[in-house]
Amino acid sequence: MAGLVGGQAVVEGVMMRSGGKVVTVCRKGRRLLTHKTQLPKSSSWQSIPFVRGVVRLAQMTVLGYKELIWSVEQQEDETVSTAEAAITLTISLALAIALFVGLPYWLSTLFAGPKTVGFHVIDGLFRLGTFIAYLVIIGQWEDMRRIFMYHGAEHKAVNCYEAGKKLTVANCQEQPTFHPRCGTSLLIYVVIIAIVAFAVLRTHVWYLNVALRIVLIPLIAALAYECVMFMARYIRNPFVSFLATPGRWTQELTVREPNPKQIEVALAALRKAL
Repeated sequence: MAGLVGGQAVVEGVMMRSGGKVVTVCRKGRRLLTHKTQLPKSSSWQSIPFVRGVVRLAQMTVLGYKELIWSVEQQEDETVSTAEAAITLTISLALAIALFVGLPYWLSTLFAGPKTVGFHVIDGLFRLGTFIAYLVIIGQWEDMRRIFMYHGAEHKAVNCYEAGKKLTVANCQEQPTFHPRCGTSLLIYVVIIAIVAFAVLRTHVWYLNVALRIVLIPLIAALAYECVMFMARYIRNPFVSFLATPGRWTQELTVREPNPKQIEVALAALRKAL
């Protein structure tokens, strides 16, 4: 993983990671506020394929949530307590399970019996549809549109760096908003792989099927992670580029063209992370 840079958008800002250094920069008025985090050194076993995916995804989920909370605090001039953050995260996870696991499973029972392969394929398609509909709906909110613009700024800055160009706003504006290692691409491949996996790994008991859909997500995410990293490495290959199409389409829903000031924020975070 050495040498790779990446990050995520936060409220009015961007988080960037390079190696063990994580830097979040957000704009408040005319000021750029900075938050730095140094991660502990990785163990050798964390470089093992599939294991590294689970570890990195868990680490980035926790870290990303903490940096998002920090960015919210800067805009609202108030501190979010650990208890409030934990409650919010718990509620968010519960709603995600209900929306992306429970609802599609229930809807599928209206079309087929859970003992059939068709049921689990329909369930997967409902999950895919729910995921895409969710992205479309939240993309209509003004606050989310701004976050998606910062998402675009993050991609442009990383693309500029990986292209070996000088880190300037003008050079970043020439870069595409698509990036093959984007977390949005990862999520769509999680959904796609899950459709196949749960069509095979199924039982005749509904609550065991639901439990499998929750318990196996880390393993499916690890497989999706390896797929995304492979495609990112060989993205110039026409066939691999074709395989990356679902991720490219999905990113159209979560990435917007940023303005120069948003690119400035992304570049500030990237420079400090490097």
